[in-house]
Amino acid sequence: MSQLQQVLQPLIERIEYGISQQLEDVDLIQSFIPEFRRLLHLNDWLPSSYRQPNPERYQQFLLYRDLQDHFSIVSFVWDKGQTTPIHNHEVWGVVGVLQGEEISQRYQRNALGHFEITGEPDHLKVGEIDFFTPALGDVHQVSNALSDQVSISIHIYGADIGKVERYTFALDGTAKRFISGYSNQEH
Repeated sequence: MSQLQQVLQPLIERIEYGISQQLEDVDLIQSFIPEFRRLLHLNDWLPSSYRQPNPERYQQFLLYRDLQDHFSIVSFVWDKGQTTPIHNHEVWGVVGVLQGEEISQRYQRNALGHFEITGEPDHLKVGEIDFFTPALGDVHQVSNALSDQVSISIHIYGADIGKVERYTFALDGTAKRFISGYSNQEH
């Protein structure tokens, strides 16, 4: 077992246990948040190869996926000022900030089928966690909140997110299909 997997193992075990208990999405997420929060407060466990920004686009590094693709753990590395398009997930997800700060702005479709902002943006700092499910709303846009430094967040998804067919959206509701894959292609 790699050093990275040893660090992730208590979190992996909590998620696997929740899945084995067939917990509903929100209950499953709540069951592993304490272990996830503990991980976010450790600052030396993520290898440097999974911390590298790319000045052209945010990086998405696969850290772990279970053999049945029930869940995956991913590091996102945001260079200064980087942002995603508005997008969905099709599965539950949990986001926690390891370094820097991140902003997540949720969106929903209005009666005309256009996307509009829902509520205030979530501004996450180190150790803070947010989650989403398709039932609660999983459409958002994520940004590095810092214009002068790299931010890193750890994401846990209810599938191998690099294989899930998802969509980016324009404000007018136009959808574009995508499958994200991973920045570390060896996985």
